[in-house]
Amino acid sequence: MRTRKIIGMLLVLALWLGLAGWAWLRPETEFSATERRELAKLPELSWETFLDGSFVSKFESYTLDQFPLRNGFRSLKALTQYKLLNQLDNNGIYIVDGSAAALDYPLNEDSVEHALKVFGKINDRYLSGSKVYAAVVPDKGYYLARSENYPVMDYDKLFEMVEQGMPYADYVNLTDLLMTEDYYRTDTHWRQEKLLPVANRICDVMSTAKPEGLTPVKQTQPFYGVYYGQAALPMEADALFTMQGSWLDGCTVTNYENGKTTGIYDWEKLSGEDSYETFLSGSVSLLRIDNPGAETDRELIVFRDSFGSSLVPLLTRGYRTVTVVDIRYLSSAMLDRFIDFHGQDVLFLYSTLVLNSSSQLQ
Repeated sequence: MRTRKIIGMLLVLALWLGLAGWAWLRPETEFSATERRELAKLPELSWETFLDGSFVSKFESYTLDQFPLRNGFRSLKALTQYKLLNQLDNNGIYIVDGSAAALDYPLNEDSVEHALKVFGKINDRYLSGSKVYAAVVPDKGYYLARSENYPVMDYDKLFEMVEQGMPYADYVNLTDLLMTEDYYRTDTHWRQEKLLPVANRICDVMSTAKPEGLTPVKQTQPFYGVYYGQAALPMEADALFTMQGSWLDGCTVTNYENGKTTGIYDWEKLSGEDSYETFLSGSVSLLRIDNPGAETDRELIVFRDSFGSSLVPLLTRGYRTVTVVDIRYLSSAMLDRFIDFHGQDVLFLYSTLVLNSSSQLQ
């Protein structure tokens, strides 16, 4: 019996020393593809950083981020929580019928009010003579969490606040057009090939041409969304589809951040860290879409978050130009330096996720 205990202790010691030696000798990993974030680096040690406690804090983060077999241990922890301890979520992510979503509650009314104030200032300063519209994108939890009795924010209150807080805009309700299957299983976002009913309703309200003549094309690159890494659980990859047709393929996109002109889809992003950025190159502060095939000279300005990347292309058929603005990265006080406001149609399109955490809107 004593021999067995000694052997067991030696095995544990060997494992501990092996992992410790591996941790110190292996090169640092700079980026976690599954979590889509940079990992902590070894902090600089000095008397100042030691005495003020910053070195200890940063070193703890460093050891956690650079630990050998980190992804494997994260998955083991997640499986233990789900399968053995019967916990309902891991890192704030829960999975129902193979689809993952983030817990987002309670409703932060102050955050919604902040967003409405920003939108109101934009309207008062720039949008005289414009026809203004507003739509809220419900996140996946609106459908998934309710069906499984997970805690949810008061979505109805949020929708009511936006509709009443933007009296200058025609509000477009989207909630009855979507379901869980219209979102990627491993990601936050909605699927472009599922959005024709949404685009049709918005185009109806704006009295512009609907996105007809489009065909969904499946891309060969598997798509692993942001929840795949955050949940640290085995999940099947999503398929990513793009909508293609003659009028949409003829559009060009000018990216004011890098000065490049491309098509609607940024195909280089398809094999990048986030394939969703294929749609309008992802989160870009300012874009212009030109549609030479438009039958009118109408123009549209869309204030949006990342959900707009896949929807906005479907709204372009009836517009000669569409300007796409992300005021998380471009201050609304500077908009007239880049945009000539002259009575264009305007759409505010924001997700519940951003409205409930709107500090970035400026």
